[in-house]
Amino acid sequence: MVGSQHEALHRIFQDHPAMFARAFRELNVPLDDPTEVVLLPTDLTEIRPLERRVDTLLRFTTPSGRFLLLVEAQGEVDPDKPSAWAYYLAHAHAKYRLPAVLLVVCHDRRTAEWAACPAEFGPSFWASLTMRPLVLGPDNVPVVTDPAVAAADVPLAALSAMTHAKDPCIDAILKSLAAALRGIDEEDAYVFAELTELGLGNSQAAEIWRHLMSLDPSFFRSETSQRLREEGEIKAVVRSILDILDARSIEVPPDAHLRITSCEDQDVLRAWLRRSATVPNAADLFVDDRHA
Repeated sequence: MVGSQHEALHRIFQDHPAMFARAFRELNVPLDDPTEVVLLPTDLTEIRPLERRVDTLLRFTTPSGRFLLLVEAQGEVDPDKPSAWAYYLAHAHAKYRLPAVLLVVCHDRRTAEWAACPAEFGPSFWASLTMRPLVLGPDNVPVVTDPAVAAADVPLAALSAMTHAKDPCIDAILKSLAAALRGIDEEDAYVFAELTELGLGNSQAAEIWRHLMSLDPSFFRSETSQRLREEGEIKAVVRSILDILDARSIEVPPDAHLRITSCEDQDVLRAWLRRSATVPNAADLFVDDRHA
C-alpha cells in the first residue's frame, strides 16, 4: 500500500514542476527551463488485468522539443521495480509517441545507489533492453542549511529535508526550512510543512520537525491556518479508517464510504477509527454512534 511518505516525495514535483530543471542540472543533465509542463494521467494499464500506475507523469515542452518525465518515489530496494519501470517507459513512449525519461527520488543512499544501477533485460548473450533512470537522493540533492538559500527556493529546501532525513545535519536543514516558511504565503507554508512531515515518515527527523513547528504556535495561528489544519486532520483520520478496513479486507459499501468521507466531526471519526481495527464489517462502525 502506498504510504504518505511515498506520496510526499513525488507530490512536491507535481506541485512545483519548475524544480525539474534545477534538479536535472544537479545531475549534470542539460535541460532548458520548460515553457510548458502538463500533468498527464498516471494510469499506464493495458486492457489486460495488469495494473501499472506511475507516481507522476508530466509532459515537458522546452525550446528544443517535447519529452515525457516519469517520476517514481522509492523508499526501499525492491527487485521487482526495474521491470515495472521499464514497462512504464516503453508504454508511455508507445502511448504518447514522445521520448521518455524516468526520475527516481530516494531518501536514503542505499536505495539511491541501487536505483541508479542500469537494469538489462534479455538473455546473458544479448540484452535487448537497458533501463537507465536518473536518481535524486542524498548524494546529489543539495544540503540546504542556509535560511537565505532556503527562502530563495522553498521547494528545493523541502526536498533537501526529505532526501537528507538520515543525514547528521538534518537539524540545520529543518531549521533553515522552518525559517523560510515564515516568509511565504501562509497557505503555501502550511502545505510545505505538511509535505515535509509526510516526507520524513517515521524518522527521528520527523520528531525534530514537529518540535520546530510547535515552538512557534503563532506560525499557524490564523483562522485560515486553523481551518486548513483541521481539514487536514479530518482527511488523515478518514484515510486511516479506510486504509485499516482495506488492510483487513473489509468491503466498504458506497453508502458507508460516503458516510465516512463526508463526516466532519472529529470525535465521531476517532470513534470510528478505534472500531475499524476490530469490527467484522463496515456497518458495525456506526453501531451505538450517538453523534452520527
